[in-house]
Amino acid sequence: MSPYEPFTPANGYDQHRGEWAAPEQQQWFQDQQWAQERQWDQQQQVQQQQVQQQQQWYPQQQQQQQYYEPAPVMAAPAAGAPIARGSRTRLVIMGLVVALLAVSGWQAFRVEGMIRSSSDLASAVTAEQGKTQELEKQLATVFDPEGIAAAVLPSVFRVRAGDFTGTAFAVSATDDGRTNLFTNYHVVEETFEAGDKSVSLERGTTRIEATIVKVSAGKDLALLRTTRDIKALGVANDEVKPGQQVVVVGAPLGLDDSVTTGVISAYRPDDSDGPTIQFDAPINPGNSGGPVVNTSKQVVGIATAKARDAEGIGLAIPIATACETLGACAKG
Repeated sequence: MSPYEPFTPANGYDQHRGEWAAPEQQQWFQDQQWAQERQWDQQQQVQQQQVQQQQQWYPQQQQQQQYYEPAPVMAAPAAGAPIARGSRTRLVIMGLVVALLAVSGWQAFRVEGMIRSSSDLASAVTAEQGKTQELEKQLATVFDPEGIAAAVLPSVFRVRAGDFTGTAFAVSATDDGRTNLFTNYHVVEETFEAGDKSVSLERGTTRIEATIVKVSAGKDLALLRTTRDIKALGVANDEVKPGQQVVVVGAPLGLDDSVTTGVISAYRPDDSDGPTIQFDAPINPGNSGGPVVNTSKQVVGIATAKARDAEGIGLAIPIATACETLGACAKG
């Protein structure tokens, strides 16, 4: 038996089996054709179902695409990032520049304020210095008899010349360490005229030998000198003025370390006996040759005489006259 089934023509006729086989073949062909058509219909249905499913899936896909559409929009700035970053950089730079300008302006303001403060401080200091100097001047004019007496008395002595007494005070020191003193000529006149030049300087229990070195009878002045070191008094360079307060130190009636106070009553530069200072501080015999001292503790004159039968009229020789006549005042 052949392993192959005889070939069946397309029209369903089998020439080997004859015409009796044709109807079966035709029926089989029809069945096959119907099956193919049915299969085709099924395929068409399946395809239609797939198309419908695709049509249903496509709107969902569109919705999903619409739902995810913002993602590309959000990703878009990535392309423009350099521009935004550049703008941000420019803003930062501008901010830094503004900050630097602000800081520079503030520093300039502070510097100007410091300069102004320094100028104000300098002005204030100058003003205070001016006030201080003015205050010093005022303090210098404050009348302090006690302070003046304490500074002056160690330099003032009672002079004993024979039977006469008076007053003398130290004005300078010599190069060899001796001390020069001023007094009135009429205090030592008797001793000097007798040819004796020795006098005594006394203060309390202290006794110092001195010598008459130079005299001016016309000016009523005498220069004494001792080997003892005695503190010299300063002398005033300015002329006295009426109203200035003064202290007169001397040994009236032999009473050493006596102090009286008063004011300059007048200055008489054209007096017949030479320039004369008038003052109202009380003086008595024994005050002759004593210093008249101002508020600065400087000698302005040498007490010489008082008016008879009157009170409050004392006369003094200006210290400038004595320094010029006897030439023994300390320089400066």
